[in-house]
Amino acid sequence: MSKVTSIVEELTIPILEDLNLELVDIEYVKEGKNWFLRLFIDKENGVDIEECGIVSERLSEQLDELDPIPHNYFLEVSSPGAERPLKKEADFLKAIDKNVNIKTYEPIDGEKVFEGRLISYNEGILIIEVKIKTRTMTVEIPFDKVAKARLAIIF
Repeated sequence: MSKVTSIVEELTIPILEDLNLELVDIEYVKEGKNWFLRLFIDKENGVDIEECGIVSERLSEQLDELDPIPHNYFLEVSSPGAERPLKKEADFLKAIDKNVNIKTYEPIDGEKVFEGRLISYNEGILIIEVKIKTRTMTVEIPFDKVAKARLAIIF
């Protein structure tokens, strides 16, 4: 995690706790000539635009006061969306019985991408039920082998 995202996380957590919201992710990226500081927030039944606005205003005041970013940037606060990223172990625990998309650093059973229902997460092992053509099987994926993970909408 970069220094900027660490500072922003420290500033953001008390704001979110006050509003009963959860920090899903922070991105600090350069796109073209512009820098973007993006916060993704959520709660049980999703966040609305008012909550995003309140967080943006409160965080913006603190960032202006502390001034940890030496150049111009755009601050964006939003919901992570229906296919929210799964990063922390707590995210995987909340995602049990939901559809997920997992990409691994190295192949497991010859595959690096798995999409299916997360059956369990226990002691660092994800168990996913995947369908391959007409067969349903389970795959065990060690947490430390997960490169990227998100909730998935399967049609």
